[in-house]
Amino acid sequence: MSKCKTVTLRKRKIKNGTQYSLCLDYYPGYRDNSTMKVITREALGIYIFAKPANQQEKDFNARMMKKAEILRNQRYEAIFNENHGFMDKSRMKGDFLAYFKEIADRKNLKWQHVYKHFERFVNGKCTFEEVDVDLCRKFMDYLLNANQFLHTEQKLHINSAAGYWSTFRALLHTAYRDRKIKENPNPFLDRIECIPTDKEHLSQEELIRLAETPCEEEVLKRAFLLGCLTGLRKSDIKELTWQKIQPYTNGRMYVTTRMKKTQQIIHNPVSNEALELLGERCDGIIFDGFQEKMLQGPLQRWLQDAGITKKITFHCSRHTFGSLHVEKGTDVAVIQALMGHKNITTTQIYSKLADDQLCQVVDKITLKRS
Repeated sequence: MSKCKTVTLRKRKIKNGTQYSLCLDYYPGYRDNSTMKVITREALGIYIFAKPANQQEKDFNARMMKKAEILRNQRYEAIFNENHGFMDKSRMKGDFLAYFKEIADRKNLKWQHVYKHFERFVNGKCTFEEVDVDLCRKFMDYLLNANQFLHTEQKLHINSAAGYWSTFRALLHTAYRDRKIKENPNPFLDRIECIPTDKEHLSQEELIRLAETPCEEEVLKRAFLLGCLTGLRKSDIKELTWQKIQPYTNGRMYVTTRMKKTQQIIHNPVSNEALELLGERCDGIIFDGFQEKMLQGPLQRWLQDAGITKKITFHCSRHTFGSLHVEKGTDVAVIQALMGHKNITTTQIYSKLADDQLCQVVDKITLKRS
């Protein structure tokens, strides 16, 4: 629709006829970005006398009309700023923290953790106007010295701080794109550098033992083992549907999906054992019922029952896939393709070069004993 051009103050007689209700008419209307509805009229909740009987009522009408005119000017200025790219001062005083929470709730647990740290950092209050380079740098310093929420006496690991900082910078980019903040602080902010760490993974024997061990959450077991057999990330497994798994010309079943984290498209053959984990073909999400809360108690109890004492997270299923393929001699370029890495140096973290082809390697990692 075309942009709103005028905002007009109108009087509308209410039912009993003794008063007027004041409202604003927007021509040809504007779209509310939060509800996506087109607004053409707004009731101000201001009422004046239709036929003032004395000077007191006339004075009252004059005062209310003046207030209504102020509101009309404010609305028109906000729409003018929106139409011509000016930053609305009233919007700058809006709640940045509420904006952050709304986005975090749509994302994942990591975003929610960053939100909690930022909320604690600003003591529960922050407007868009306050978000500048100085505030952001202070938040970076906070992350480098903050304690964990779960283990309150332990500091955040430097790599966790780096990941949280990267997430916060993504939020700044989004806020600037949405014209919520006047300037993007990102070009003036340093990165937090990660330190190299061992990518913990399961050995072939541990993987088989885990597959043989019952889990209190069957959907968690199937999802984790699928990650070990395919290298798919948790975010991609949670959104996996049968529409993304189709036969190819060579007779193999392939999974084709755009990876949520990197937006890379993968087109990988799927082993028969991985297909068994998917269950019967169905509509909707394959791993329906898989929840983040399962990654704490249920996952750790399952690992303990299998006699595995390593510090294993769900993402270690992906590390297991990469590491076991390296151990079994799969070419690093093939592993890169299977894992959807943009840069081969990321894949080389797992090991040195070796040789083989895609369809010849997907059956190498097994959940069954020879």
